[in-house]
Amino acid sequence: MTHDTTLIAMLAIGLGLAFVFGVVAQRFRLPPLVGYLVAGVVVSPFTPGYVADTALASQLAEVGVILLMFGVGLHFSLGDLASVRRVAIPGAMAHMILSAALGTVLPRYWGWSWGGAIVFGVALSIASTVVLLRALEQKGILDTADGRMSLGWLIVEDLATVLLLVVLPALVRPGSPAGTEGAQPLWVALGITIGKALAFLAVMLILGRRVLPWVLEHVARTASRELFTLAVLVVAVGVATGAAALFGVSFALGAFFAGVVINESDLSHQAAADALPLQDAFAVLFFVSVGMLFDPAAVIRHPLATLEVFALIVLVKPLLAVPIMFLLRQPVRSALTVSASLGQIGEFSFILAALGLSLGVLPPEGQSYIVAGALLSITFNQLLFATIEPIDRWLHQRPRLLALVDRPEIDVPASLASAAPNDHVVLVGHGRVGGAIAATLDARSLPYIVVERDRRIVDAVRIRGETALFGDAARTGVLAAAHVDSARLLIITTPDPFQTRQVLKLARQLNPTIDTVVRTHTAAEQKYLEKFGVGRAVLGEQELAVSMAEYALVSLDRKAVRAS
Repeated sequence: MTHDTTLIAMLAIGLGLAFVFGVVAQRFRLPPLVGYLVAGVVVSPFTPGYVADTALASQLAEVGVILLMFGVGLHFSLGDLASVRRVAIPGAMAHMILSAALGTVLPRYWGWSWGGAIVFGVALSIASTVVLLRALEQKGILDTADGRMSLGWLIVEDLATVLLLVVLPALVRPGSPAGTEGAQPLWVALGITIGKALAFLAVMLILGRRVLPWVLEHVARTASRELFTLAVLVVAVGVATGAAALFGVSFALGAFFAGVVINESDLSHQAAADALPLQDAFAVLFFVSVGMLFDPAAVIRHPLATLEVFALIVLVKPLLAVPIMFLLRQPVRSALTVSASLGQIGEFSFILAALGLSLGVLPPEGQSYIVAGALLSITFNQLLFATIEPIDRWLHQRPRLLALVDRPEIDVPASLASAAPNDHVVLVGHGRVGGAIAATLDARSLPYIVVERDRRIVDAVRIRGETALFGDAARTGVLAAAHVDSARLLIITTPDPFQTRQVLKLARQLNPTIDTVVRTHTAAEQKYLEKFGVGRAVLGEQELAVSMAEYALVSLDRKAVRAS
């Protein structure tokens, strides 16, 4: 193989093996990311056979980081974060500090320097947003309150990591021994770095949010998809490169804020769709390049250290989240969901480890431990999610134990506290489905009480003059506060099947004769709920099919009449 074809060989072999191992991982119900990492191990210098060009792979991986962070910025929503900010921000920061502290103790026990131990600890404290999204989608809880809370938690971690990527180069001079200071005093170097980052943010918020959407808008008017796709890539790579060259910040930070700025425009969805194919391809190369840095011999030489890292990620990190969630007065179900979400590491851990390695802070074996921890934790993460329902059911069968940890936060409006309604509707959930139902009830002047876990929705409903109660309907006391005992109908619009069952159980205890209508996503769950005795279990796809079929028959009848 000549030097001229090195890039082609790297792309062909790297992407080919990533595809093969990604399919194998998918067959075993694992995220394809596991297969990509394995593909990198296969072509690494530490395994026999073909050895990819590590320098070239690192450059391609840098492009992957740029596009990956640009995609994260495109999907970053301040509104989604604001809806769960009371839990996600303090919870994520407390959990990240505790996890990083424990992760720092471990390598210090191995004899590492403080610099390497801190980078290693922080890398282990960061869960993967990509892996979480996949898990939430598979469980069908991405649009639930618990899903949004888990995602918001990880977004806070991502933002904290982005900040760390900015300040880390100022803490240790590139090329110097770990733990030594640069030529400038540390506080001066740190101040200059933060100042440059703030200058970059000011440019992006003042100039970028006007110029970048304007450019994409004018390109979109040309009706050329090729030019629009090219413009999106120019924005992502150009801003990342300019940020690094002019302001000294990382490529990742520049690309992230380019995505955040574009996200505010009406073209963000089209930009995300056009950038997605290249983003996915180069992100695969990024994970392959990370796998190339994995030295299996380091794990074989130190199996106990690998097991300690695995235990810290999969057991200790999730357990740390549970008391934090209880202190924030969140229900058991939410605590278990968030804790399961945190039992893995991924892309940001790799990015931070790669930076620590390039700065001479992190020892080479640290990268291998992190990759091994990612491979094992991602593989076992689905088992953590599988334990949520059994543990929740076990706790609900022990009311005294549940009462010690599950202290519901309820905000009852004064109108409900002073007078008990009668023959009303209790509407659990006020999202897209619940909002449409509420509009219909309003049009018929039918009384109803909304029970909702999103504080912003509760406030908006109350501003319109309707009655809304803030709380989790699956928790003891919340339905009682909504006076379900005197209600005529209970409507449950939340998509979480276990929460639906729990709400039904509590409602039947308070009002055995109440009529119920619930939302479900599977035919099996629909049959179970109908056997449970609900008035009606609505399967979304089934109702959609019936509605479309009815319209098709009407349309065909019209055409038949015209033809005759």
